[in-house]
Amino acid sequence: MTDTHVSRVRMTGVSKRYGALQSLDDVSLTLAPGEVLGLVGDNGAGKSTLSKVLSGAVIPDAGTIEIDGREVAFASPADARAAHIEMVYQDLSLCDTIDVAGNLFLGREPKRRVAGVPLLDKKAMHERARDMLSNLGIVIPDTRMKVENLSGGQRQSIAIGRAASFDPSVLIMDEPTAALAVAEVEAVLELIRTVSQRGVSVILITHRLQDLFLVCDRIQVMYEGRNVAERRIEETNIEDVVNLIVGRKFAARSAGHNREKGA
Repeated sequence: MTDTHVSRVRMTGVSKRYGALQSLDDVSLTLAPGEVLGLVGDNGAGKSTLSKVLSGAVIPDAGTIEIDGREVAFASPADARAAHIEMVYQDLSLCDTIDVAGNLFLGREPKRRVAGVPLLDKKAMHERARDMLSNLGIVIPDTRMKVENLSGGQRQSIAIGRAASFDPSVLIMDEPTAALAVAEVEAVLELIRTVSQRGVSVILITHRLQDLFLVCDRIQVMYEGRNVAERRIEETNIEDVVNLIVGRKFAARSAGHNREKGA
């Protein structure tokens, strides 16, 4: 039986330097089972680097990661995936010339043997693809459609569906609603609600601050590679979040401006 007091994710003292640039500086992050955490900050705040550390794409210089109370060390995305951590990148990593089912099972295609030779089981793949999409409430008319013919929202849903359908315990989403129409945004947010209600922990990286208040339980604000604030979503508002993201920068500018006027 899982201890409900154990965090799904606990990252402590995570640091990463690229030459003279300190991308992450002693960053910590916790995530409970089924929680949706909004990870926000200005460009260059360190959000993507932190998420890539958790997804195994970046190896930190220092710090620890615990998954369900067990310390882990990821040397690659394959290591993170083996620990049931999936990440949906902003570029989606879909193959436009392959159909919906092929993208959902990319690299994990079902096979059948004919005269001892393993062959792609297209019938099983399309049947399972339809079930996967239906279970997540994703509406795609035909799993044989090529991805290049789908709308932006449908493409995003396929990318999320692929990550969500292989038993993740943590799902990281980098700007999933960027450049989507209003109706498509709502469909993606509903998908986030669906997976979190199933106990999947979600990290949502977004510049669309209004989305935070529709799906998140908590937000974490980063600034120049460090944690600067955490808020329960019911204890904050958009104005507060904006001030947390840019307030320090604006305060520094104002101080400099005032010094110039005084001079």
